[in-house]
Amino acid sequence: MATSIASVHLLFLVIMTSGLPFHKAACIETEKEALLKLKQGLLDPSHRLSSWDGDDCCKWRGVVCSNRTGHVNRLNLRSLEDDGVDGKFGGEISHSLLDLKYLNYLDLSMNNFEGTKIPKFIGSLERLRYLNLSAASFSGRIPPQLGNLSRLIYLDLKEYFDLNAYSDESSQNDLQWISGLHSLRHLNLEGANLSTASAYWLQAVSMLPSLSELHLSSCGLSLLPPSLPSSNLTSLSVLVLSNNGFNSTIPQWLFQLRNLVHLDLSFDKLGGSILNAFPNTTSLEKLKKMGSLCKLKTLILSENDLNGEITELIDVLSGCNNSSLEHLNLGFNKLGGILPNSIGNLYNLQSLLLWDNSFVGSIPISIGNLSNLKELYLSNNQMSGTIPETLGQLNELVAVDVSENSWEGVLTESHLSNLKHLKDLAISNNPLLPNQTLVINISSEWIPPFKLKYLELGSCQVGPEFPVWLRNQNELNTLILRDGRISGTIPDWFCKLDLELDQLDLRYNQLSGRIPNPLRFTSQSSVYLKRNHFSGSLPLWSSNVSRLNLRNNLFSGPIPLDIGERMPMLMELDLSYNSLTGTLPLSIGTLYGLETLYISNNYLSGEIPELWDGIPSLLVHVDLSNNNLSGELPSSVGSLMFIVILTLSNNHLSGELPSTLQNCTILSNIDLGGNRFSGNIPAWIGQTMPSLWILRLRSNLFNGSIPSQLCSLSSLHILDLAQNNLSGSIPSCLGNLSGLASEIELYRYEGDLTVLTKGREDSYRSILYLVNSIDLSNNALSGDVPGGLTNLSTLGTLNLSINHLTGKIPKNIGQLQRLETLDLSRNQLSGPIPAGMASLTFLNHLNLSYNNLSGRIPTGNQLQALDDPSIYRDNPALCGRPITAKCPGDDEALNPPGGDHEDEDEDGAEFEMKLFYLSMGIGFVVGIWGVCGTLVVMESWRQAYFRGVYKMKEWIMLVIQLNVARLLQWKLNLGRIQSRT
Repeated sequence: MATSIASVHLLFLVIMTSGLPFHKAACIETEKEALLKLKQGLLDPSHRLSSWDGDDCCKWRGVVCSNRTGHVNRLNLRSLEDDGVDGKFGGEISHSLLDLKYLNYLDLSMNNFEGTKIPKFIGSLERLRYLNLSAASFSGRIPPQLGNLSRLIYLDLKEYFDLNAYSDESSQNDLQWISGLHSLRHLNLEGANLSTASAYWLQAVSMLPSLSELHLSSCGLSLLPPSLPSSNLTSLSVLVLSNNGFNSTIPQWLFQLRNLVHLDLSFDKLGGSILNAFPNTTSLEKLKKMGSLCKLKTLILSENDLNGEITELIDVLSGCNNSSLEHLNLGFNKLGGILPNSIGNLYNLQSLLLWDNSFVGSIPISIGNLSNLKELYLSNNQMSGTIPETLGQLNELVAVDVSENSWEGVLTESHLSNLKHLKDLAISNNPLLPNQTLVINISSEWIPPFKLKYLELGSCQVGPEFPVWLRNQNELNTLILRDGRISGTIPDWFCKLDLELDQLDLRYNQLSGRIPNPLRFTSQSSVYLKRNHFSGSLPLWSSNVSRLNLRNNLFSGPIPLDIGERMPMLMELDLSYNSLTGTLPLSIGTLYGLETLYISNNYLSGEIPELWDGIPSLLVHVDLSNNNLSGELPSSVGSLMFIVILTLSNNHLSGELPSTLQNCTILSNIDLGGNRFSGNIPAWIGQTMPSLWILRLRSNLFNGSIPSQLCSLSSLHILDLAQNNLSGSIPSCLGNLSGLASEIELYRYEGDLTVLTKGREDSYRSILYLVNSIDLSNNALSGDVPGGLTNLSTLGTLNLSINHLTGKIPKNIGQLQRLETLDLSRNQLSGPIPAGMASLTFLNHLNLSYNNLSGRIPTGNQLQALDDPSIYRDNPALCGRPITAKCPGDDEALNPPGGDHEDEDEDGAEFEMKLFYLSMGIGFVVGIWGVCGTLVVMESWRQAYFRGVYKMKEWIMLVIQLNVARLLQWKLNLGRIQSRT
């Protein structure tokens, strides 16, 4: 691509310098006036056009004149990065440009024309050969008048539009106008909305016989034609069609463009096998001879849905007499199989990106042949085996990422000894896969020939000590040694490296001691030290740290009162599972960018201060659970407009819930269980929090009735109001909780929550979205069990125990097909147990004890397994299995007239048992007489049998006698030895 652009610029250089060089002509007066009018219309905040003064306009910045005629033929007003934001031109483009009749080069790119339309009169600059309006913040459609520029060779309209003014009008772009650009070689329309041209775009560009470069990425094209409408694209060398979402297979014509050098089809939803692009009638050997792929230098097919193996593709690419391929990117697909050894024949390969696929097997030893390779990315596959030492032969390698696989064996300095240009190294195993045995065994005496900037060694054995070979890596800015079985302390030499890190990740090790304070960090840096044995007071580092995770360590003492002033950039703070004491610092409220605040499972005490004090906060997750916090919930919590999860469980908080909490309208999880909150459950919870998934208020002092407004929480999956002082009836509208009657959607909620299920408390995290529960137990609720609850078809737990409920168990209880736990114990329920309960096939915990239920206990299906009599304890009027009380008629004869089906089943079972015993008796008789009868009838068999028995008896007696004799001899010898001593 770069070669093609360079050739275009060279062409213009020839054009501009053509003619006899005997003198340099002066600027044309009319053209100077035209330029001054152009300057007058432009906004130039940085005075870039201050040089546009004086008589000779050919010396003005951005203006180039012909040496022979003096006519302006080149105008370059492109904004450069060095010019800054204020260096961008704005305003209007004057019609005076038309007076520059010899203009063949116009560049207005990288400016800010603030949504004005592209001037139509540019299409009248008939001598233009180069036009660049990219990223100039225009708006509207591409004027079709540009199609009049028949001499145009280079046209770049990449992202010509202003993102703030990209209206529906821009969606009307078509490509009919390009048919007049007969000389065009380079066309870039990246980002332009060409959705209306989806059906004919390929036909339109095929009318440009000289086209060598085509960029149509992110153009909204939905159709990738299966065939070429003509063969005019024979000159095409660069084709970029990425991010269009074609949703098709790779068409065959793409790999028949014999001069193609660069092909980019990334982010296009392409499916099927790459081999589908090869004509069915063309053998792979013929493809090699045709050279269809042999000129290809760059092939990018990443971020698609391609599947199958790549062995044959690599064989074709490597089979060329002189393979030109330099960049191969097939990442983020569904490709599988092994990497073939032929990959080592791609001698010119500089980057190989195969990450995020399903490749298996090991890295081919032939990888060492790729002497020009600079980038190797194989992460997030299913590869295994050992990493070959030939990797160390790639002395041009700059970046290696083979993380998130299943490597084993030993990696030594031999794998790295020749990688003198190496900057990025990532080797890790997938932490979710067991029995991974990769060992990083690098000598502490070894001095690497490279200076790393990025190092990741994860889920492999790096320890037991902190890797000493890093002692000269003083250019590191990212260090990840996650789950490396490293113990001991962080060595002093590490601090002396004077690193400035953007990420330090030492999670899941056994590091101990105090953390050194001299560590320096860059802006927006991250520190992850969770699950170690670090101790001492909390370390507060550079004010640049934005993410600090010290979870699961042994830190003690108070949280520094000035944490908000010393670390003002914090976005994530996790201090959970330590031994911190003291109170919550008020300065936390000054962390206006804080998104997550986790300080659970410590020993914090005192009240929660007015941390936010009415100032809007970006906090999304707050977890202060399992501490000793007391007092009321501060009203400033209502300032957390973006909060999604609020967890304050297992503290000593009291008082009523502040009304300001209803300002938190996007809450999905409220967990205030295990406190001393009192008063009524606010009705506004159901009115102002439509996204609530979890409402857990158990083990508090709430009183009054359950507000019917909670029935409006259509997303609710867990409702836990147990162990309070609630009274009144259960709202019948709870059966309208549609979140408990629908399947899980794409959104999967994750969080930490303890839920009482199956008679015990279980903690859930990654599968919390699967838990559907209603727990209203241990209150003073009365009235009937609402029949509408049986509409909640995905409900997994229903606990209404320890209340004053009366009436009958809803007869449609069998509709709760997902129910696993049902506890209605310790109420005053009466009547029979519905027969439909036997159809609850998922039920594994049932408690109906201490009620007034009556009649026969249903049998069959899942109830057969629930045979613990305590399930039905203290229901005097119940009878039948599994309790001992018999129902009337159980002692009568089998199959009585008018008997029910249960008696018939028992008769059938008794008959089957008799048949079983009869069959066993017949089998015993046949087996015994099959042996004994033969011995009685056949005399020769009988004699042989008894001779064998006699010989066996004689042999056993002989063995016994020999062993007895040896024992006696041993005792005799032992007595002699003792007598001598």
